Amino acid sequence: MPRIVVAECKQEVSTFNPVPSRYEDFRVAQGTAICDYHRGVQEEVGGALSVFDAANDIELVPTFAASSNTSGGVLTAESFDRLSGEFLDRLAAAGRVDAAYFSLHGAMQSENECDPEGFLLQETRRILGEDIPIVVSLDLHGILTDRMLKHSDAVVAYHTYPHVDFFETGKRAAILLRKITEHRVRPVTARVKIPVLARGDEMITETGAISKCIRLAKAIEAEQAGLSAGVMWGNPFTDVPELRTNSLVVMDDDTTAAKQYAAELASCFWTHHEKMQVPLTGLEEAVRLASTISCGTVVMIDAADATSSGASGDSNAILREAIRQNYRGRILTPIVDPDVVRMAFSAGVGATVRTTVGGALDAKRFQPLEIEATVRSLADGKFRSESFGWHWDAGNTVVLEADNATLVVGTQPVSLFDRSWFYANGQDPRQFNLVVVKSPHCEPHMFADWCQMLINVDAPGSTSANLPSLGHTVCDRPIFPLDEGVEFYPTADVFRRP
Repeated sequence: MPRIVVAECKQEVSTFNPVPSRYEDFRVAQGTAICDYHRGVQEEVGGALSVFDAANDIELVPTFAASSNTSGGVLTAESFDRLSGEFLDRLAAAGRVDAAYFSLHGAMQSENECDPEGFLLQETRRILGEDIPIVVSLDLHGILTDRMLKHSDAVVAYHTYPHVDFFETGKRAAILLRKITEHRVRPVTARVKIPVLARGDEMITETGAISKCIRLAKAIEAEQAGLSAGVMWGNPFTDVPELRTNSLVVMDDDTTAAKQYAAELASCFWTHHEKMQVPLTGLEEAVRLASTISCGTVVMIDAADATSSGASGDSNAILREAIRQNYRGRILTPIVDPDVVRMAFSAGVGATVRTTVGGALDAKRFQPLEIEATVRSLADGKFRSESFGWHWDAGNTVVLEADNATLVVGTQPVSLFDRSWFYANGQDPRQFNLVVVKSPHCEPHMFADWCQMLINVDAPGSTSANLPSLGHTVCDRPIFPLDEGVEFYPTADVFRRP
């Protein structure tokens, strides 16, 4: 009976967020607790377990699982050493194993390691040996490095953005691993480097230009020899040496087909790459446009402060501009400010507080804004996401009313790619004239399908879609859109385990 290791280590970071991530920001589990948790949630490990559980001839060896509560800044060296040490120690303690499935992200970064996933895979080979098959699932925002490909047998990436195929991706990875362990396939991987950083609506896999690439990737996977295919456009906010877009094709013992398909995927992407940026509206113009809407809701997308992309969450830029222009509609905005939360808890519901809000974490970009507000509610910040039912924790949370603005203020960042934080604190976005959404994209029914106007705002922040404004200094250049006249000639690199 083959023994299959299952492990997880996932986080996405923004290099430009000055607030470091720490070990305490991760949900950590070991041993059977990993399976107990993941059999109840629709994530990659759960998808893989559904495949393994259906088989009667597999012994599962769950070792270590760490997943960040939300994206954030660069992981401290001490925290990464602790995470990686626990990951590898548990792996070494597993004894003899026959295969491994790892759920990773691909856009981690620590102070002492620009390729954490590659490091984990390299050290895994040292522990398990060169002959053990390893299949890895990744976010399509992952940075696909040579080291990751060298030390794994195959990579399987999400096919959707916004991401809705976590579970399915884990299933695809587990099915592929089983094919390898049963000696039915011999994976060969081709990867083409594409010098593009992409962002915007054209990356929505159902409706954007990227859909052509994803349909092609699925068609490749559906072929008899197709094992895995996709496009990974990386996280443009993780400024590391191998940041870029990649096409990826894994075929069964067919190097020629893998190279041809990877080049075809890359060329398809390059054909549309100039579209793959966000048309942004300046702050002043955005608020002016909102003032022209007499009824209904204007949604302002503040992707520059998207906590799910690695930002700090403490931007007050849109609120500040609305106040400056004396915007009189009802405003709803999320913000992270631990000091404000502590003050409101001390004052109590119904009290009036005079304080500043915003700029508590990223003081370089955001200045505190003076407000006088009434404390409307207090909560512990624990809630479940609307999208997947995941348990999230924003720390102690308060709702403040400051004139025509309602602020949902949390102690720590939490992903905001749906409406659940608003709902959990008694706020219905439909009841407001202007709603600040700190996520680049949500499922259409959440905001886009019903709002009167949706504006992508060019605001400051560590995850700004105005990519040239961020100040990349590490990633390989030239790259679009940071540089002019970028040329591209698709060349496939091949990776194959001995």
